[in-house]
Amino acid sequence: MGKTRIFKSLWCAGMIIMAGVWPGSAQNRADLTEKEVLRVHEKSLTIDTHCDTPMNMLKRNFDVGRRNNTGKVDLPRMKEGGLDAMFFAIFISQQARTETNTRAAYDLAHKMIDTTVAAIGRYGDLAGIARNAEDALIMEKSGRRAIYLGLENGFPLGKELSRVEEFYRKGIRYITLCHSYHNDICDSSSDRAKPEHNGLSHFGRLVIMEMNRLGMIIDVSHISDKSFFDVISISLAPVIASHSSVRALARHQRNMSDDMIRALARNGGVIQICLLDEYIRDPDVNNERYRLEREMREKYDAVKDTLSEAGLAAFRKEWTEMREKYPKDLPSVADYVDHIDHVVSLVGINHVGIGSDFDGGGGLAGCNDVSEFPNITRELLKRGYSENDIAKIWGGNFFRVFRKVESIAAKISSKV
Repeated sequence: MGKTRIFKSLWCAGMIIMAGVWPGSAQNRADLTEKEVLRVHEKSLTIDTHCDTPMNMLKRNFDVGRRNNTGKVDLPRMKEGGLDAMFFAIFISQQARTETNTRAAYDLAHKMIDTTVAAIGRYGDLAGIARNAEDALIMEKSGRRAIYLGLENGFPLGKELSRVEEFYRKGIRYITLCHSYHNDICDSSSDRAKPEHNGLSHFGRLVIMEMNRLGMIIDVSHISDKSFFDVISISLAPVIASHSSVRALARHQRNMSDDMIRALARNGGVIQICLLDEYIRDPDVNNERYRLEREMREKYDAVKDTLSEAGLAAFRKEWTEMREKYPKDLPSVADYVDHIDHVVSLVGINHVGIGSDFDGGGGLAGCNDVSEFPNITRELLKRGYSENDIAKIWGGNFFRVFRKVESIAAKISSKV
């Protein structure tokens, strides 16, 4: 409130001015003061495009309006970290695609949306539910955090195309097409089963067209490479990867290859680099934690379709206890910014942003919750990124995509 923000003038002009200083063209900075870092950080309209905090909101002891000792996101820590806007993901896990399970997923998605909206509504002086690209700027001017909603996994759609618009009207502004398993929309990058649709299904193509019509952002995180290229070939609007990283630096199948990043840039989209450790640095496959994680994942895959709610809760408890017993040697903020550097060197400054996956596994040494986000800005400044560059990374690139998605939907509607 009352701040002079680089991004505001760029927003009003309807364009992003090309940065005058590129990383590497200026001397690296090792003499940065905390005051200078915060000055630059607070100039940008900042957004994190993915956290799984709505899962915490289902817990009785979690209050998003107060600073919590658990979790990585709440409104006080968003303010501490200078984060203006955030996508709260309505994450829906997946079991066998039966009518009963699909209906349960659909009902849970609605419950999580309603719970999140109600929780934010209790703190109207601190935050609000945002629905349009412009809302983040409007809320920032009044000192409030903008909370957007995304649906992580299209599984709750089942095969009902009308549910896309239904979720849009509930406030959902992006859909991550699938999660760790194939669904009726597309193949996943993580499913150990053979490809089911060889990319997008016919229904998936209809979903893409409907999302374009509504002005809903398409999120390509989690989908298979073939699914990704199918999306790029038919979407009329630019797309995002809300929380993915660079496969050239960490060889995880969830990350994006250089060819995918180039295609994303040609589409006008943006990859929001994820803070999940395995997406930033290849794990040490010889340590005990890695061995146990692999065994537990195999065990879960074998029984997931028949697992009861109690069984799922027991698995999550066992998983949490194992992770606490064998803590990770987390990658650093410098490792993270290496991924930003790679994207910039590959396709330029206009196609990269930040999507933490906090409360869903994200967290690094030096940036382990939302209050520590200025440390990313510090590292960017150290490497010679200009203030305009940083404004793009922290929100300018994403909001450019968001506005384009909205404008294409308006054009489609005008032709009907």
